[in-house]
Amino acid sequence: MKKKLFNSMRLYFSIMVVFVVVATIIFAGIINLLFTWMNITWLAHLSPIVQITLYCTFVGIFIAFIFDKSIIEPIKKLSNASREVAKGDFSVNPNSKSNLNEMNELFENFRIMVTELGAIETLRNDFVSNVSHEIKTPLNAIEGYATLLQDKNQSEEEKEECILKIVNNTKRLSSLVGNILMLSKVENQSIPLKKTKFALDEQIRQAIVSFESKWMEKELELDVELDSVSYTGMEALMYHVWSNLLDNAIKFTPKYGNISIMLKSGGQQIVCTITDTGVGIPEEAKEHIFDKFYQGDVSHQSEGNGLGLALVKQILDISKGTIEVSSTVGEGAKFIIKLPKF
Repeated sequence: MKKKLFNSMRLYFSIMVVFVVVATIIFAGIINLLFTWMNITWLAHLSPIVQITLYCTFVGIFIAFIFDKSIIEPIKKLSNASREVAKGDFSVNPNSKSNLNEMNELFENFRIMVTELGAIETLRNDFVSNVSHEIKTPLNAIEGYATLLQDKNQSEEEKEECILKIVNNTKRLSSLVGNILMLSKVENQSIPLKKTKFALDEQIRQAIVSFESKWMEKELELDVELDSVSYTGMEALMYHVWSNLLDNAIKFTPKYGNISIMLKSGGQQIVCTITDTGVGIPEEAKEHIFDKFYQGDVSHQSEGNGLGLALVKQILDISKGTIEVSSTVGEGAKFIIKLPKF
């Protein structure tokens, strides 16, 4: 864009130089004819150098006017708008009336940039607000239960209950901070994206086993069917995909429910399907479930911070994979993960 604008302005200046020369000659001819017709002879008594100077002065004033309108004035507008953006005002919308298409294109690109910056600023503010809320909730709970523990009249059973609540909220806080850090690293790609070949089916089995206490407590029935699949990718990051999806399936599936995990390999794709018989996802929530801090459970009764699926989506994006969801409220949800085989 810069090179294009520079070349355009260089061509513009070259044309202006030629125009000045031609315009000066034409202007001089017209003035001489006009003065001759009006019987004005004082101009003829001036030296050629003085005459040329006068002609060039008048033409220069005219050219400067055009130059100011086409280039100088738009650049001033753009400079003033840049200052406003630097102050945090993303509502600026400068308009260019230049005859240069490239200058108008520059203004259009500037407006697009300001719009994007405004959207980023809104997301940043929302992010800070959501993080503050998610951190404050477990901290308030920890403070409350710690205060109850100071009551000497508390029974041993009540004290154990308070300690359990403090531990659970501490884990929730730790999970939140961990997800925020991991999501930030994935988004900024500040972690090594080294790919290795590993057994994808074995990784999923390890994730299932890690949640054994949770699905055993709810007496869930697991239907696991995994093909032997070797996959070349980011092993540590892919584990977060399975752990987050399985954690959600267990969390939202009621007692005695069923969870199905299937892994198939065929053609150019690897497909993993995780299906549960949980509460399901409302239609209006499907388009937002991969947004940061979005939680379908507006009551926040279930544990979670709305970062798990956002992290899953980011990891699959950088892995060139996809994730789809289908669900019926009251019947459960199905997540389909597709990964490139090669």
